[in-house]
Amino acid sequence: MLRYLLGRTLQVVPTLLLVTVITFILVKLLPGDAALAFLGETSPQDQVRYEAMRRELGLDQPLPVQYFKWLGKVAGGDFGISARTREPVLEGIKARLPVTAQLALMTMAVALAIALPVGIISAARPRSWLDNVGSTAAIAGLAVPDFWLGIVLITLFSLGLGLLPPSGFKPLGEGIGQNLQLMILPALTLGASQAAVLMRQVRAALLEVLRHDYVTTARAKGLREGVVVRRHALKNALIPVVTLIGLQTGRLFGGAVIVETIFALPGIGRVAADSIFFRDYAMLQGAILVLAVAVLLMNLVTDILYSYLDPRIRYR
Repeated sequence: MLRYLLGRTLQVVPTLLLVTVITFILVKLLPGDAALAFLGETSPQDQVRYEAMRRELGLDQPLPVQYFKWLGKVAGGDFGISARTREPVLEGIKARLPVTAQLALMTMAVALAIALPVGIISAARPRSWLDNVGSTAAIAGLAVPDFWLGIVLITLFSLGLGLLPPSGFKPLGEGIGQNLQLMILPALTLGASQAAVLMRQVRAALLEVLRHDYVTTARAKGLREGVVVRRHALKNALIPVVTLIGLQTGRLFGGAVIVETIFALPGIGRVAADSIFFRDYAMLQGAILVLAVAVLLMNLVTDILYSYLDPRIRYR
């Protein structure tokens, strides 16, 4: 297992290097000038100041030289300075990463709380009315856009019933109760679509496992159906589900831009979107790199969980 972990970690390195290349090229293709973003659109744009800023940012050098200098600074923990806030990019990301991480974890918790029981019941009783209701709810969850569902939840629970605040964020250190109240609606908004995807995967995987011979043998021994599902079928059925959970959780770190904007959450997704609008290229590059690392780490954790769920899997 240790050799496998080392090998998988080494495989992350070239992938991450490729991400840095793509990120650097895409940011350079964006319209606008980083030097003008630092100087300010309304400030006097004399040629001397402009050229001095370009030299300070290294924009007067060839693109390969710019890339390797930027990569060297990133490897040393220097992501640059934000053109909008004038703060170090790494500090800005550290302040916003816990918000997105909490949103992703709460979203997946909501999704699993809905998907696992509904998927298990649908698979245990296929073509029943419970299965039909669950399948219809899953299709509805996939069809409803996140931004529309977020607005509906705000209208219902905040403006209508007055049970939850409509937007904003409070760190956990300032009060767990206030923090959870502000994060429930965003987690429900994202969790609905995630639950729909996971529920369909749980149902399909469990239906496949329930057809295997060892499940038939367990039933022939007189075990109750609940015991057969929980002890013999569910663990093996969770392997493709764990793969999907890992992929979806990684995507949540970067795919919550709309929800973070609707609910005014100061997360990584929102700061990445704001960086595009304000031409804050250093912050944008840093945010993309952090999100890429999050996705890669979630894939690594998913691979490690395989060996626990299925003892037949042995990594060499």
